[in-house]
Amino acid sequence: MSEQFNTEREHRNPISMIDRSHPHSDHARMPTLIRYLFILLLTVSCGSVLAQDTPDATAPTAAAAPTPAQTLTLLRAQLDDIKAAVDSKKTDVPLGDLRNRALDVQQQAEQLTSTLSPQSASLQARLDVLGPAPVKDAPPESPQLSMQRKQLSKAKNDLEGQIKQANSLGTEATQLAAHVAELRRDQFQTQLTSRTATPFSRAFWVDPAKAFPDDMHRAKQLGSDALSSIRQAWQPPNRTPFVLCLITAILLLSVGRWLIERMLVRVTTQHMPTGRLRRSALAVALTLAYTLAIGLAARSAYLALNWNDLLDNDLDDLTKRLVRLVTFAAFMTGLGRAMLSSKRPSWRLSDLSDDAAHRLRAFPWLLGGAALLLGVIESINNAIGASLAITVTTRGLLAVLIGLLVGSALMRLGQSRRATLAAGELTTPRPVWIGLVVAAAFVGVGIVLLGVITGYIAFAFFIARQMLWVGVILTALYLLMHLIDDIFDTVFDPEGRSGTRLQSSFGLAPSALEQTGTLLSGITRAVLLILAVAIVLAPFGADPQELAGRIGTLLSGGSFGSLKIVPSNIFDAVLVFVLGLIVLRVIKRWLSNQLLPKTSLDLGMQNSMLTLLGYVGGVLVFVLALVALKVDLQGIAWMASALSVGIGFGLQAIVQNFISGLILLAERPVKVGDWVAIGGVEGDIRRINVRATEIQMSDRSTMIVPNSQFITQNVRNVTLANAQGRVQIKLPMPLDTDASKARELILEVLRAHPGTLSTPAPSVQLDNLDGGSMLFSCTAYVNSPREVSGVKSDLLFETLERLRSAKLPMTSPQSMVLRRLPPVADDHDDRD
Repeated sequence: MSEQFNTEREHRNPISMIDRSHPHSDHARMPTLIRYLFILLLTVSCGSVLAQDTPDATAPTAAAAPTPAQTLTLLRAQLDDIKAAVDSKKTDVPLGDLRNRALDVQQQAEQLTSTLSPQSASLQARLDVLGPAPVKDAPPESPQLSMQRKQLSKAKNDLEGQIKQANSLGTEATQLAAHVAELRRDQFQTQLTSRTATPFSRAFWVDPAKAFPDDMHRAKQLGSDALSSIRQAWQPPNRTPFVLCLITAILLLSVGRWLIERMLVRVTTQHMPTGRLRRSALAVALTLAYTLAIGLAARSAYLALNWNDLLDNDLDDLTKRLVRLVTFAAFMTGLGRAMLSSKRPSWRLSDLSDDAAHRLRAFPWLLGGAALLLGVIESINNAIGASLAITVTTRGLLAVLIGLLVGSALMRLGQSRRATLAAGELTTPRPVWIGLVVAAAFVGVGIVLLGVITGYIAFAFFIARQMLWVGVILTALYLLMHLIDDIFDTVFDPEGRSGTRLQSSFGLAPSALEQTGTLLSGITRAVLLILAVAIVLAPFGADPQELAGRIGTLLSGGSFGSLKIVPSNIFDAVLVFVLGLIVLRVIKRWLSNQLLPKTSLDLGMQNSMLTLLGYVGGVLVFVLALVALKVDLQGIAWMASALSVGIGFGLQAIVQNFISGLILLAERPVKVGDWVAIGGVEGDIRRINVRATEIQMSDRSTMIVPNSQFITQNVRNVTLANAQGRVQIKLPMPLDTDASKARELILEVLRAHPGTLSTPAPSVQLDNLDGGSMLFSCTAYVNSPREVSGVKSDLLFETLERLRSAKLPMTSPQSMVLRRLPPVADDHDDRD
């Protein structure tokens, strides 16, 4: 992060359109001024593109591409120059630029290697076609073939030598870049620990006073160069674009900023549902609108000065840096305005009170202006080569300014909290991390002021600049996390439009949909947090290229034994696994809802096929995920075979049940829908899982039976061969009953019930004569065993009613009655 306030952005002039067809829009009729503004923006944008992209007709034609040998010589010369600059140990040597040049040499060497390697492979293939040279005793070959082999061999050897030289250059450049980075860290530590005289002493101001005339002279020279460029831009060939670009910049700062912000707010409020997502989207829209308007205005001002490449290289670099600084300051200010929302409290994302937002409303502009002032002064000091005394003085003043601004904002925030408590209002308890950030900010302000007072200007300036940088990163992270969380909550809301479509398309349960949204939101927020921490903790002087290289090194992964852990491979494996499960779910759903119901297969067979497909497809998806993870399947097979003996005993029951489940699905002795009885458990099979089978009993409870019991025990399958059920009733009647009449009456009852079958026909048999009664055995058949109990109850009710109406009594069960006799009087009592 060589420039704490540098953000590399590519700006394109937008072409905005406002919908004039909306009947309730405030802009139904666009004013003429606004219409001219957009036409002017379009003209400037097209002109800038043409000015930058149109080649000069008078420019010389491009030189021929250098040969690999010339490229290697040039890279060697560049690397030697970098080494000489590093070995010179001059304090004014830009180590950041040297490291970037070393990395550029390393990239060019790698690119050259990747270009030459296919050519070497092609030459080797041609040599393989020609074959080896003949031995001494073999017949001689033709001279043309021998010459061709020699030429190919020489060319291949030359290419291999160049590839080795390029690899050596790349390795040497990488080591040199690492050495320069180490020197930069040492230089940074030396600068931080350096101490000057305290600003309250006279010695601190002596050196700046002496160096001020020379620095002022160089600053005036820079100003005169800038005025010369402005005068040159005002000349007739460049006057028209100069005026148009300045007018565009002024309009963007005055009217354009309001228009862009208004347009983004309208799009957000009209095309997003009411809720948390609208608030976070509005905060992002306000931030982007402010940044876009001021950034485009700065870009237009730059084009006004450099429309036809009027600026020299140094001044052009300075103006580009100023444009980036203005854009970053605008982003910082817009972000603060969006988070405070002092004029629109309902749009505020944070739990900040209205009083606190009102007290802090000026600080986004103040802190943005301080960041811009810091960057401008640093850029000018670098451009004019300011003396060390002036640099130290300006850095001390800037550190004090930033420390006072941050301290004032913290004090106003505390005053607002105390005022709320004094008024008797309840304050929202803030999270722990906010308290830690506030405490760290107080400590940072104290360190800055104390460092300036004690003469550690460099350390105080670094802390002040880091406070601004960390504040921007944390605020942007807070906004992005809210936005990500709201997006996933809205998309995966089971009651929302997108959530309903996802449920209907993939057959997801509402709970699964919510869990998916929460998981994706957590992963995205974790990635954002890691990137934010990497940016905040990046060492001083680490530019975006170095930061990207470190992130790439992190993503390249490490190794755990023989297993190489690469985050990109993990991401690919997770993606393959998730997509594979989705495809498998879609196929199973299509088979279950469309194809299988149209076949002649019964329901149990259909469920067995779907279950087997799920097992096989799940294993296949898992294997594909392992392939995407770049895992050696042979190594896993050897490891599994080695561990199989040790874990076999522990997993014996699980494996036995799993194999038994596969046998049940294949042989189908029982299937889904069968009525079975096993080990005292009787009921309907509802599901055959990997380990166990679910049986629903008559009381609606579910019994989980291991699959192995269906293989090793006796199972009674009531519905395997015949799905019919039998109703059997025993009726005892007295011996004097008319048996024929009773038989006919009972048969009428059995035949009349709508649940009994005519084939096999109902029957009534006289089963036994015993104890003064006769026993009738009544049998009828129904469509399913599950109907037996209901039909039997209906038949009993109807039979008893008919027998009672026909005066045919049922035999009462024999009973024994015990009676106590009265006591018998004694003869002695009678004589008395």
